[in-house]
Amino acid sequence: MAAEKAVLHYLVRHGGSKSEREDPAKPLSDHGREEVMRVAGYVASIGVEVAEIRHSDRLRARQTAEILAEYLLPRLGIREVDGLAPGADPDRVRAELEAAEEPLMLVGHLPHLGRLISALVLGNSETEIIRPDTATMICLVKTEGSFRLLWVLTPDLVQI
Repeated sequence: MAAEKAVLHYLVRHGGSKSEREDPAKPLSDHGREEVMRVAGYVASIGVEVAEIRHSDRLRARQTAEILAEYLLPRLGIREVDGLAPGADPDRVRAELEAAEEPLMLVGHLPHLGRLISALVLGNSETEIIRPDTATMICLVKTEGSFRLLWVLTPDLVQI
């Protein structure tokens, strides 16, 4: 029987957004756009490839996904999906990542992303192992049905 191939998945917290007082839709701020562009440019330069970028229904997540797509050119594009909202149950998305045979990128929010990472790596969404800052990208590798944290990239680490 052939060994299961490793699949990389990327989880991204949306870039910094305007306050609700500035704009109730909370779009990305200028600084948030710049954070996402730095991260996107860097990961594109090191050869990160994804089949699809999925994002929540929030404007700031969609805008983050659009910037990432400009750099990464995912073959299947970007799309809005359920299950990535701040309070969503991580089990639904977990099942999708477990079943995925191609690299996916998910753009979402706290506390959901922290809970999802814990569910994937520890098998328990209640024990928080990481709380990503805005525009932070986390790379997980899936092998033989389990996930390992491979790397974390924050905008502050990228100066290009």
